[in-house]
Amino acid sequence: MKNFLSAFFLFSLCVTAEAQEKTVPVQPLPTVKPATDGRVWGALIFATNNTAQLTGAAEQAPTHLPKLNERLAKVFPFKHFEILGQHQQDIFREYESWVVPSRDLFMKIDSKGPADMGGVNLHLQVWREQQVLVKSEAVLRAGSPLFIGGPPWKEGRLIFVLSLDRK
Repeated sequence: MKNFLSAFFLFSLCVTAEAQEKTVPVQPLPTVKPATDGRVWGALIFATNNTAQLTGAAEQAPTHLPKLNERLAKVFPFKHFEILGQHQQDIFREYESWVVPSRDLFMKIDSKGPADMGGVNLHLQVWREQQVLVKSEAVLRAGSPLFIGGPPWKEGRLIFVLSLDRK
């Protein structure tokens, strides 16, 4: 039995050595970037007239959206706006994209291709946890953000902002 085990061990070593000699190096697969129709910036904004309700930890708006607060004030009856969370996301052509500025409120985006006169045709769904709040079709163009009024919160309202960051 001892001779059998010794022979088996030597055979195993030979097979292993032979297999190592015949190993062909594996070439890495080429990186393929999925096709996109642009990039969006999404934010969850708290709007209020009561400054005591502001958290003081507001994030900065992107440079491609100057005067965001003034634009929001023209649409919503509030004086103060605070970015609670923001997220940039590529808009994939054949796959859904998710803009997730907070863990409770987020947006699903499906591209429907380029829009006439620039921009992107989108199918949007605003989600709150496991529930769809809003479904809509929209054309998003650079410099023309989309404002979606969300649910009341504290002494104000949540607003979802979606902007075409770059094409």
